[in-house]
Amino acid sequence: MDSNPALCQAIAKCINTSPQHRITFAEYMDMALYHPKHGYYSSDAVKIGFRGGDFFTSSSLGNDFGELLAVQFFQMWQILEQPSPFHLVEMGAGQGTLASHILNYLKLQHPDFLTALEYIIVEKSPSLRTQQQQRLQDFSVRWCNLEEITPNSIVGCFFSNELVDAFPVHQFILEAGELREIYVTTLENGENTASDFSFIEVVAEVSTPKLVAHFDLVGIDLNPNVYEDGYRSEINLAALDWLGIVADCLQQGYVLTIDYGYPASRYYHPRRSQGTLQCYYHHRYHDHPYINIGGQDITAHVDFTALETWGKKCGLDAVGWTQQGLFLMALGLGERIAALSYQEQPISQLLNRREALHQLIEPTGLGNFGVLVQSKGLKNEEALRSLTGLTIPS
Repeated sequence: MDSNPALCQAIAKCINTSPQHRITFAEYMDMALYHPKHGYYSSDAVKIGFRGGDFFTSSSLGNDFGELLAVQFFQMWQILEQPSPFHLVEMGAGQGTLASHILNYLKLQHPDFLTALEYIIVEKSPSLRTQQQQRLQDFSVRWCNLEEITPNSIVGCFFSNELVDAFPVHQFILEAGELREIYVTTLENGENTASDFSFIEVVAEVSTPKLVAHFDLVGIDLNPNVYEDGYRSEINLAALDWLGIVADCLQQGYVLTIDYGYPASRYYHPRRSQGTLQCYYHHRYHDHPYINIGGQDITAHVDFTALETWGKKCGLDAVGWTQQGLFLMALGLGERIAALSYQEQPISQLLNRREALHQLIEPTGLGNFGVLVQSKGLKNEEALRSLTGLTIPS
């Protein structure tokens, strides 16, 4: 797919009207993904799923992922002594598939919980919000922006699956032992038309002191004796802003974040010298964010140490961190796999379902995703640490 000319023109205009004719990579990524009209997530460009999609998520593999999350949410409701309403806030709900799996399971298995439930979806994309509303029309769901949620009003759980990886990131590079930032500018080829703009990178001083301070937050020393010149990676300041808002809105309950990523010691390992930025287009990934602009996903892995440490500063307690495979097995995925041997279905259906279940725990794929649970306002340590999904040591 070619880049969206209107989006390229908008990005170029933003660059050319900036004081130094450049924007941070975070600003570029934000426009490429979330421009109100032409961004990847704001238009009909985004495709999720196996057939014709750019990527697939755990919920693309069937109902099991959502149903097991529903088991965990039901337990959270019990730990909180069954409040009504219990707010379940899904942030970035894709096409609404995961929400439908959760709600349908609760309707069948825990109707009393469903009665107490207030399901809220936070979604920036108008296109995805329309798809969600069509898919979830049989359920009572409320849509809003995160900023519209009243501070200290949520009793329940904020949760996200593969959301934080799509937040815009700042990119940096080390030069002569100094932290420098990567910016995006234009290279004009001929006449000034939408198709004549190519985007190139330039390196300059950091745009904010928060980038330097970030390494104190996560406990990383960019010692020039350890980190070579040319070392390049990302910093997700947007994730910290997001978590701060979430923590402010949560009165009592949990924050559950599922995504691909690492603790800071692995994220910023000296040998990971080119960062984690990836682009996804039709299930193929590459590291060139300046092609297919508006038509491909751009992501970076999540620094879970940053989320946990910043969460503490925002009043969130760290309940635990584990891998998705272990998390789902503790919630009953193993029993679901074992039960396949006793089900009377055509062998082809059984094999397909077995494969889907195993993909959820595949150690080199979805099973290696991180699961971070944080809490606020819980009364005792026993309740704090009693979530079934975190009973296996991480």
